[in-house]
Amino acid sequence: MSQLQTKNLTAFYGDFQALFGIDVALEKGKTIAIIGANGAGKTTLLRSISGVLQNAADMVTFEGKPIGGLSADQVMAMGVAMVPEGRRLFPSLSVEENLLVGAYGRKTDGPWNLDSIYELFPMLKERRTAPSTVLSGGQQQMVAIGRALMSNPRVLLCDEISLGLAPVVIRDIYAALPRIKESGASVVIVEQDISRALSVSDYVYCMMEGLVTLSGKPSDISREDIHHAYFGDLV
Repeated sequence: MSQLQTKNLTAFYGDFQALFGIDVALEKGKTIAIIGANGAGKTTLLRSISGVLQNAADMVTFEGKPIGGLSADQVMAMGVAMVPEGRRLFPSLSVEENLLVGAYGRKTDGPWNLDSIYELFPMLKERRTAPSTVLSGGQQQMVAIGRALMSNPRVLLCDEISLGLAPVVIRDIYAALPRIKESGASVVIVEQDISRALSVSDYVYCMMEGLVTLSGKPSDISREDIHHAYFGDLV
């Protein structure tokens, strides 16, 4: 049984339909990547899973339980945390205060606390009393990831964590993924960098205009397949 699954998932913004019958499955301890152009529905998919957008209860299941109708705080309390696109830190709080916010909604023991976050991202310990607004984009992204991990999630959703960052910073961010998986968390990554997505995922889904147009193991998917699914040449 999949740890996290969507089944015939639809999503709307008012009268506009953004997702059309999405079926995605995540196995425990694995990483799946969601790729696709801007407007493909990738962020909407994560918003639906995380409870930011609510759906019919059985459209999203987590460890066998329907969560599609739950609110974001309820989903997070169950063990699904999201690193949102754009980081969305609290500008009035310090680095450490932003991290501590992540622990409020879920009271559970686990490997992640301030010490282990600082071990994962040593730069944050050096800047722990600094306002989040003075950090670089890469440092802010580390805080956003650390904040999500502070809830000790069983599934971590990452929305465009490399967006706008320098290649050397992206490398450092992605270097943390093996440690995150070793802690017992499964990972869903939304990523526009196709090579990066394929290199870290066990399974990949390509989306276009609210539909899954291709899915499979990275080793089984050719660049031509991705090009067609990404841009719709054969769809």
